Amino acid sequence: MKNKRSQNSPYITPNSSYTTLEKALGYSFKDKRLLEQALTHKSCKLALNNERLEFLGDAVLGLVIGELLYYKFYQYDEGKLSKLRASIVSAHGFTKLAKAISLQDYLRVSSSEEISKGREKPSILSSAFEALMAGVYLEAGLAKVRKIIQNLLNRAYKRLDLEHLFMDYKTALQELTQAQFCVIPSYQLLKEKGPDHHKEFEMALYIQDKMYATAKGKSKKEAEQQCAYYALQKLKEAK
Repeated sequence: MKNKRSQNSPYITPNSSYTTLEKALGYSFKDKRLLEQALTHKSCKLALNNERLEFLGDAVLGLVIGELLYYKFYQYDEGKLSKLRASIVSAHGFTKLAKAISLQDYLRVSSSEEISKGREKPSILSSAFEALMAGVYLEAGLAKVRKIIQNLLNRAYKRLDLEHLFMDYKTALQELTQAQFCVIPSYQLLKEKGPDHHKEFEMALYIQDKMYATAKGKSKKEAEQQCAYYALQKLKEAK
């Protein structure tokens, strides 16, 4: 897909192409401006971006996914349900759902973010997915969001259960580095920003004093898990 832009303008996807996204989503927005706002990253420095929608979408998705898991896994206790929800309600989980509808192709990001492959970054892509679901909620309510999420979970995951869905990447990485390097990874907080109700943490992962990955998350634990995931992929590629 080609995105129209001038030299210093945001990468803006033509409105006519939104129909493909809406078809994949299973919902057509009545207010295309709401859809456009959900797809607009703050780097564009426009009057409206998706940060407020992201805030709402985080709450909506937490409720919808929690409810789906509650009814589907009636045999699981609170601990197992929390692990399942944490694996989906995360930057990694939302990125997986976002890619099921090729959301990255429709994001509006600045030229600098485009150059640095910003539309592929989990922090940007997952936030846009939250904003998109908030937009659906505002127009069509929880029932429609619930239907969309159920469909996307079925498309994104071959099996939706504790064994296949939940992966503790930090533990997996630690076992791998102990076996290969006789050391364990270390994590360092690089940046913390945002108000108390909407914090974002950026963590770095080091192995033998070498930085292997950085990642952002709504908590330090989430960012560390994302770092560990990236490091695992990097070590697998190096084999």
